[in-house]
Amino acid sequence: MAQLFLSPHATAGEAPLPEVAVAPADPSLLRDTIGPERAAGLDAAVGGLRSVLGARRVIDVNSTTAGGGVAEMLYRIVRYTRGAGVDARWFTIEADPTFFALTKRLHHLLHGQDAPGPPLDTHAGAYYAAVGERNARALLRSVRPGDLVTLHDPQTAGLAPALRRGGVRVVWRSHIGSDAHNEFTDRAWAFLRPFLDSADAFVFSRAQYVPGWLAERQIAVIQPSIDPLSAKNRPLDDHAAAAIVRRMGLRAGGRARERAFYRRGDGTVGQVRRRPVCLYSVSPPPAEAPLVVQISRWDPLKDMAGVMSSFAAGAASLDGAHLALVGPDVTGVSDDPEGGAVFAQCVDLWGRLPLRSRSRIHLVCLPMADAEENAVTVSALQQQATVVAQKSLAEGFGLTVTEAMWKSRPVVASAVGGIRDQIQHGVHGILLDDPHDRVAFAAHAGGLLQDPGRAAALGAGARRRALEHFLDDRQLCQQSALYQSLAVA
Repeated sequence: MAQLFLSPHATAGEAPLPEVAVAPADPSLLRDTIGPERAAGLDAAVGGLRSVLGARRVIDVNSTTAGGGVAEMLYRIVRYTRGAGVDARWFTIEADPTFFALTKRLHHLLHGQDAPGPPLDTHAGAYYAAVGERNARALLRSVRPGDLVTLHDPQTAGLAPALRRGGVRVVWRSHIGSDAHNEFTDRAWAFLRPFLDSADAFVFSRAQYVPGWLAERQIAVIQPSIDPLSAKNRPLDDHAAAAIVRRMGLRAGGRARERAFYRRGDGTVGQVRRRPVCLYSVSPPPAEAPLVVQISRWDPLKDMAGVMSSFAAGAASLDGAHLALVGPDVTGVSDDPEGGAVFAQCVDLWGRLPLRSRSRIHLVCLPMADAEENAVTVSALQQQATVVAQKSLAEGFGLTVTEAMWKSRPVVASAVGGIRDQIQHGVHGILLDDPHDRVAFAAHAGGLLQDPGRAAALGAGARRRALEHFLDDRQLCQQSALYQSLAVA
């Protein structure tokens, strides 16, 4: 079916792109977590960047401020960069649902998967180019020649040509990819390459994601990371975590009118006031029931429905346990047009399960109105989980895995993409060789529920692994080295 492409000029004028307000944070705050040697290395890295930049700025551009790991990561990296004395900014593009339907198809193709969506024909290319050109013109009202701009993922690649003509140094960063290049990845790269040929450098999460046509270009492999001091990852009292999970309807018990308090980033006491936007549950899990949790966007590649089917079929090994499938409010993620449909499919499957299975499976959409409240809710759910699952069919990196590892949770995850860089099977968690193998998933999850000693050992190994390799100081050092190389070129 032909896809109708609207005029890219119909939704916005020539106003500057919206800038995301980010308060600076001193990177030295990480010292107590990472130790003095790593802290000194971080100080030297960002100090070197600051000295070569002069009046030039580093700028990140993506498609949304909420609803995914990239947005969360940008907030943290920008605040630490600003706190180090570098003029760092973050902007988001503006586009309509038609554009995001096109870029969502590119998202799937870059993962090596086919998907329905707009055809990648000349009309789509012209439309994509026009949206990119319009957003680039708007961004150029806020940036100067010589500034370093990093464009994130397929939604932003169309800005690169106009930014380079404006004298901006351009980095394109892809947080997604596929180890196996096939006809689908080739189709996506054929569409994107004309826009990316002008970029100065490229960043990928894995070396395997780099397409062959970039072999002679400047490439950096920088894995994502987490901030141990963010609302999602800083220590949370067990009583507070339990109260938050009860407020989400995922634990029975608690006092009447119980309040769920936590410490906010500014030191004040916050309270989780919002309940789930959507909750499909027969009744809350008993207080003593083991809880298996997968927290993801409602994306077909996260295979939430597959997790549900696996859990429902694995009655013997998972007897007595409950499953929580948790994602964002599907109306709160502007650049993901599939979220509502995927959630609806999960609700339909849940409704058709036998009551015995349905009563042990819970679907939750978390509110997005307060980013810090949302983050601490996710933290509480991960911390209270007996086992954390990430049965993705494809994955760029998988920061939900990193977050669970940091909280010493045993993880059962698919051996796909960047998850393989995080977990050594049997040491830091459990890897599924075949993400479609629902029997194996249920057996592994059930095995950890029945062997608390092994689960605890995997959780301890996971925590050490996250501390050594996946905290923000490492990414800040790598990013500083890349920017320095571009600033002096």
